[in-house]
Amino acid sequence: MARRRHSNRKRRRGSFGFLYKVLSMLVICGAIVAALTLFFRVNTIVVTGQERYTQDQIIEASGVGMDDNLFLLNKYAVAGNIRTALPYVDEIRINRKLPDTLLIEIKECGTPMAVVQDGFAWLVSPSGRVVEQLDAAQAEGYAVISGCTLLAPSVGTRLALATEYAAQQQSLLDLMAALEAAGLTEQVQAIRLDDLSMLVMEYAGRFSVELPYGADYERKLRALVQVVEQLETNQTGTIQMTWDNGEVHFIEN
Repeated sequence: MARRRHSNRKRRRGSFGFLYKVLSMLVICGAIVAALTLFFRVNTIVVTGQERYTQDQIIEASGVGMDDNLFLLNKYAVAGNIRTALPYVDEIRINRKLPDTLLIEIKECGTPMAVVQDGFAWLVSPSGRVVEQLDAAQAEGYAVISGCTLLAPSVGTRLALATEYAAQQQSLLDLMAALEAAGLTEQVQAIRLDDLSMLVMEYAGRFSVELPYGADYERKLRALVQVVEQLETNQTGTIQMTWDNGEVHFIEN
């Protein structure tokens, strides 16, 4: 009986010890959360990488206010707020710098191209996002994407072509991305998708470049640059890059 009573007392002490540890952990966690909430408040917001937008515009779009808790901020929601309000923002990185600074690093999109439709010019970034709606007359100065129809265009949404151009859509996006990566977007005056056997790019104000759909456009553009460098500065014509064997043919005007 004595041994049994002693065993019961040990079990009770063990149970109380476990509960004490749990309660201690909860108190410590509560103290940490309280400290984070009380002391780590946003006092400074630093924005870098902006060109089109001002720092004040980006801070306002972020929805972050001074004295907001630095650790309770949802970085993904902040990034979403900025993209929704400022569509030319292409990439966003948000970091915390203790004790009170929020760092917002952005990258704005490159030069957009225009799709003219129903009296409007819809500007599409190299990453395929509709960034602005203008009157059709304001499309001058932008490379024009023609021979296709945008499906329910709206600023801030991804480019989507009508169903019959689904195959051409991915090729267009790939070509635009390759042009941006190669720094050649400014050399393009137009991209035409009206021929379902190939797309045609008006390039450097002198050439019509015929390209196949679904190609490796980074490789094609490297070949294009090499061909143009070998031509005289007064030569104009068609550069055919649709041959299956990879050959490039130049037909002078």
